[in-house]
Amino acid sequence: MWRPFLIAARFLTRLPLPDPGTASSPDLGRAALFFPLVGLGIGAIVWGLSQLAMVAGAPASGLAAALVLLAWVWFTGGLHLDGLADTADAWIGGLGSRDRTLEIMQDPRSGPFGIMALVLVLLCKWTALSALLAAGATLGLIFWIPVLARAQLLLLVLTTPCARPTGLGAELKTHMPRTWAWTWLAVALLASVMSLGAQGLGPVAAAGLLFLWLRRSLLARLGGFSGDTAGALVELSETLMLVVAVCFRVS
Repeated sequence: MWRPFLIAARFLTRLPLPDPGTASSPDLGRAALFFPLVGLGIGAIVWGLSQLAMVAGAPASGLAAALVLLAWVWFTGGLHLDGLADTADAWIGGLGSRDRTLEIMQDPRSGPFGIMALVLVLLCKWTALSALLAAGATLGLIFWIPVLARAQLLLLVLTTPCARPTGLGAELKTHMPRTWAWTWLAVALLASVMSLGAQGLGPVAAAGLLFLWLRRSLLARLGGFSGDTAGALVELSETLMLVVAVCFRVS
C-alpha cells in the first residue's frame, strides 16, 4: 500500500518523498486509487497556508491569495496546468478534427490559446481566493477541492474510453482496480459532503455538471480521454468550485 501511494504522490506533487523505484503498469493502476488521498494532502497544505494568510487581514487579501495560489501551483508542479494548456490549444486549433486535436496535444510547445487558458484559470482562482480571504471565510472547502478534483480522475478512467490505445491513460484503464476505485469515489464524495454540509452542495454539483459536459465533449471529439484532458478536468473543476464557493458564500 505504501509503494502505490508514493508513486501517486510523486506523480501528482513536487513533495520530497522517497523514490519508490520503477513503476510497472499494474503499479500505476494501483497508484491511481490514491489520487484522492494525495489531493487530501494538497488540500491540507493549501488550507493551512490559507489560515496563515488570513492573519494578514482583508486589506492584504489579494497578496495573500497570490501567495497561496503560488504555493498551490508549486506543490502540484503545474502538472494539470500543462494539460489544460495543451487541451486548449488542441481543442481550438484542432478545428473539430480528432487526428489534428491529438497531434497538437503531443506538441510540447504552448500556443496562444493555451496561454490564454492558463491566464484566465489562474486569474479566476486568484480572484476567488481573494474574495474568500477578504470575507474571512474559514475556507473549509479549500481542504476538499483538491480531493474532489482528483477523485474525478478516477471517475473519468472508470466511465470513459481512452482516446489512444497506448499511454498512461490506457495503462490506468487496464490496471486500475475498479471495485476499489468506486469505493474511494464514494468515500471522497461522502466525506466532503458531510464535512461541508448543505453549503457544499453547490460547488460539488457544479463540478459534477462540468464532468458530464467535458466527458460528453471528449467522446464527441476524441472518442475518449487523454492525459492532457484529464489534467484540464482537474484545473477546471478546482476553478469552478472556487468560483461557485464565492457565489454561494461557501466557507
